[in-house]
Amino acid sequence: MIMKGGCVMVEINMVYEGDLHCSAVHGPSGDNLATDAPRDNEGRGRAFSPTDLVAAALGTCMLTVMGIYARMHQMDITGLKVHVVKKMIHEPIRRISQLELEFTVPNPVAEQHREGLEKAARGCPVLRSLHPDVSKKIVFNWT
Repeated sequence: MIMKGGCVMVEINMVYEGDLHCSAVHGPSGDNLATDAPRDNEGRGRAFSPTDLVAAALGTCMLTVMGIYARMHQMDITGLKVHVVKKMIHEPIRRISQLELEFTVPNPVAEQHREGLEKAARGCPVLRSLHPDVSKKIVFNWT
């Protein structure tokens, strides 16, 4: 991670390995991930597609900021889950049209913290970075 001019920068190095398959290395950690084109777009679908990563980034970002809120309020939200459905359209251009997120909270959460957790989730940087043409449907199931 690099700080420059008030901006945090993270380097990620990617390589096209052929046959619509790519690999990426996260600079700070050295962690690796692979992508593959989906079957409906000339690929084998053997790994996350780039648009799958967008959906995964949104879900994990929202979980993470909820975790930050929970930590700040000495709450345990271990086991909190989100199910994400990514919908693609092909016309007029191929793009993500909708992301549906359904959160399941396995432990009881006090009423006063539910709003705070939802607000934290809706403040996630990935959600704020998505184009307004991408529909977002977010549901929280409190047990």
